Amino acid sequence: MNAFDYVVVSIDGDYANLRRTDVQSSELKLVARALLPDTIAEGTKLHYEYMEYQIVEIVE
Repeated sequence: MNAFDYVVVSIDGDYANLRRTDVQSSELKLVARALLPDTIAEGTKLHYEYMEYQIVEIVE
């Protein structure tokens, strides 16, 4: 199973734009907020593994 690290770039209604941080990429991934932890904000770092997103670091 693959694991990826992301940062929340922006939140737009029911969706969030995520950018991978474990590789060099400028592409954004659009993810439904229902699949993400409730407490995310722009700048929150996430880890994706086993079809689940977990918060690594919350930016205040």
